[in-house]
Amino acid sequence: MNLNSIFQFLVPKDTKFFPLFEQASSSLVVLAETLHEAVNAPKEERESYFQKIEELENKIEGIAHKTQLELSKNFITPFDREDINALIKSIDNVADNMHGAASRMRLYQVEKITKSIRKLTEINLEACQLIDKAVKELKDLKNHQSIKSLCKRINKLESKGDVVFDKAVADIFENETDAIKIIKYKEVLSALEMASDRCKGVSNVIEQISVKHS
Repeated sequence: MNLNSIFQFLVPKDTKFFPLFEQASSSLVVLAETLHEAVNAPKEERESYFQKIEELENKIEGIAHKTQLELSKNFITPFDREDINALIKSIDNVADNMHGAASRMRLYQVEKITKSIRKLTEINLEACQLIDKAVKELKDLKNHQSIKSLCKRINKLESKGDVVFDKAVADIFENETDAIKIIKYKEVLSALEMASDRCKGVSNVIEQISVKHS
C-alpha cells in the first residue's frame, strides 16, 4: 500500500466535493443535450432552449463558486486543492463555451442551422456524457484504467471536432457570398469548437488526478 492509499484510507469519506463535481458534470450533460435539441428545433421554438441553457450555465457557475467556498473552509480535501480548483473550473469552461455558442445563435438570429453545427453539438454532447462518467469514476480513485479509457475517447472526440470545424469553415468561405453570414457562422462554429477543446481540458485534469492517485 503506497502513501496515497494509506492517506485515502485514513481520511474521512468526502461528503462535500464529490457531490458538487457530480452536480456540475450532470448539469453539463443536460446543457449539452439542450443545445443539441435547440439546433434541431424549428427557429420559432429555439428561444425556450436558449433560456434553459442560460439557466444551466448559471447553475454550473454557482456550483463552481460553491466549490471555491468549500475549499476556503475545509482543510481536508479528497485530493490536491489545485486539482479540485482545476477540475471545477474546467467543467465551468465547457459550460461557458456552449452557452457562448447558444448566445451567438440567439444574438445573430441565425436562422439556418448547418449540418456542421448539428454535428459539433452532437460531438460535444457525447464528450460531456463521457466527462460525467469519468467524474463519477473519480469517486474512489481506484479505476485508473476505466478513467484512462474515457479520457482517450474524449480526446478522440476533440480531434473529430477539429476536423468538422476546419471543413465547415472552408465550406463557408467557398460557398457563402454574404460577408455578414460568414461572420455569424464562423462565430458560432468557433464557440462550439472551443467547447470541444475545453472538454479535452477536463479530460486532462481528470487523468492527471487519476495518475496521481493510481
